[in-house]
Amino acid sequence: MSDIAISTDAPSQPPSSLAHEVARRRTFAIISHPDAGKTTLTEKLLLFGGAINLAGQVKAKGERRTTRSDWMKIERDRGISVVTSVMTFEFEGLVFNLLDTPGHEDFSEDTYRTLTAVDSAVMVIDAAKGIEARTRKLFEVCRLRDIPIITFINKMDRESRDTFDILDEIEKTLALDTTPMTWPVGRGRDFLGTYDVLTGGVRLLEGGGAKTGAAEQIAIEDLGKRNPNLDVAAVKEELELATEACKPFDLEAFREGHLTPVYFGSALRNFGVGDLLQGLGRYAPPPRAQDSNLRKVEADEPKMSAFVFKIQANMDPNHRDRIAFARLCSGKLTRGMKAKLVRTGKNMSLSAPQFFFAQDRSVADEAFAGDVVGIPNHGTLRIGDTLTEGEDVTFVGVPSFAPEIVRRVRLGDAMKAKKLKEALQQMSEEGVVQVFRPRDGAPALVGVVGPLQLDVLKARLDAEYQLPVDFEVSEFQLARWISAEDRKKLDTFITTNNSSIADDVDGDPVYLAKNEFYLGYTRDRAEGIVFSEIKDVKKVA
Repeated sequence: MSDIAISTDAPSQPPSSLAHEVARRRTFAIISHPDAGKTTLTEKLLLFGGAINLAGQVKAKGERRTTRSDWMKIERDRGISVVTSVMTFEFEGLVFNLLDTPGHEDFSEDTYRTLTAVDSAVMVIDAAKGIEARTRKLFEVCRLRDIPIITFINKMDRESRDTFDILDEIEKTLALDTTPMTWPVGRGRDFLGTYDVLTGGVRLLEGGGAKTGAAEQIAIEDLGKRNPNLDVAAVKEELELATEACKPFDLEAFREGHLTPVYFGSALRNFGVGDLLQGLGRYAPPPRAQDSNLRKVEADEPKMSAFVFKIQANMDPNHRDRIAFARLCSGKLTRGMKAKLVRTGKNMSLSAPQFFFAQDRSVADEAFAGDVVGIPNHGTLRIGDTLTEGEDVTFVGVPSFAPEIVRRVRLGDAMKAKKLKEALQQMSEEGVVQVFRPRDGAPALVGVVGPLQLDVLKARLDAEYQLPVDFEVSEFQLARWISAEDRKKLDTFITTNNSSIADDVDGDPVYLAKNEFYLGYTRDRAEGIVFSEIKDVKKVA
C-alpha cells in the first residue's frame, strides 16, 4: 500500500477564478448509528477548522460563544441530534461544508434529504460494535446516490473488536473494499496511537492526538521499548497482513463508491481526527454535477443554480425567522442578486444569504457551487425548490416519504385553532412532520416516520408557538400520494373516495387508508391510479 497517490484536485487556475473556488469545496455529511460518536466527531472537526476554540463552542468574530451543533432544547435534554446542522469552515486552503445529520431513525427523512446535498460522506463506526442497523441503512442511501464514503473507526481507546474483523464486516456487509490509511497500534487500554500506512510514521495518542502534519518517524521496536505492554511482533505481523490483504487505495474506485479509505482514532480524545480531515481534503471529490429534469448541471458553469433541501424556522426565537438551506449546484451566488424560483416562475432577491456555524451565522457576500447557504424567507421557499439565473430546470431527487404513523392533533384551547393551522403549515414546510388536510373538512392529520418526531413537534409547538397539544389515534393508518396519467380518472377517483382524500402541504392529493387491507383493496380496483410511498421532485410544477 505504499503506492497510495495523493490527489487534492488542486486547481491551476488563478485564485480568483470560478473553477478555482469550486475545486476548493468539500461538501460532506457524517452518517452513523446513534451513539457511535458522530456529534463528538463533528465538534472536533470544527475545532481543527478553527470554527470553535473549545469543543462545543463556536468562535465568531473572535468571541467565545456557547454554540453547539445540537442547539435545540430537546437535543440537549436527550443527548441526540434531531435536525440537520450546517457548518462551514476552512482548513489548509479548502472550504468544508459539513452537514451534521440526525442519527435517530425517526428522523430519517431529514437525513435522506440532506444526503442529496453532499458530495461525500464520513461513516463513523463504533470499534466495539461494528456495522449497526442505522449505519447500514444510511450507507444504502449513499450507494443509491453514488456518494463516496470515508470510514472513521471510533473509540479505539476503549475495548474493541479485532481490527481485521471490523474491516471484514465492512467488506462483507456493505460490499465495499477497504483500504486502511492508518492502522491502530494496540487497542483499548493499550491503544498507543496509529501507524501512517503512507509515510510509515507513528502518531502517538499521548500528547499528539490533536496534531496534523507528519507523524513521528519511530520504529515499532523503539515504540515497544517505551511501552512494555506492546506486543511488537503482533503489531508488525498485523501491519504486514494489512498490507497484503487489503487493496491499495484507488482514487477512482473510491469516488465511484466501490472502496473506502479507513482511518482509526478516538473522537472524544481528539485523536485521528486531523488525519481524517486531511484525507477528506485529499481524496473527497469537489462539487459534482447534479441531475435535473432536463440535463446534468456542471458545478463550474458560470450561472448560479441551487436547490432547497431543508427548511428551518425559529432558529432564532427572538426574530421568528425562517431559513431555507440551499445547496449551490453551479456558478456563484452574490449577495443582492436576483434568482428565479422555477416552481412559481417569479424572481426573488437574495439580499441576505448566510453561512452557518450550527445556529450561529454570518452574512455571505458570495458563495460558490458546493456551498450551503441559508436564505431567509417568509414561506416563499419550500423543500425541493430550484433557484436559477433564468433557466427552467428543476433539480430532482429531493424525496418525501409516506409516514408510518398518522395522528390527529388535539388542541386544548379552541380559540387558538387558527394559530395551530399556521404553525402546522410552517412545521410541514420545514419537513418536521407532514400535514394532511382532509377534503371533507375534518381536522388536519399529522404524519411522521417515528414517534420521536411527535415529541419534537409537541415540544416545538409549546416552546415556539405557546400551543400545548396532545395527539389522538386517527382512523387512518397509512397515507399514499396518488396520481394518474389520465386526469379524468384521477378526478373520478377523488370524487368517489372523497372522505379518504387529503391534500399535503403542496396541495397534492393523498389517499388515506385505514390499514394495509383497505389500501390493497382500493389499489386493486383503481385502474390507472398510481399509489406512491415516495414523493420526488421530478418536474416543474
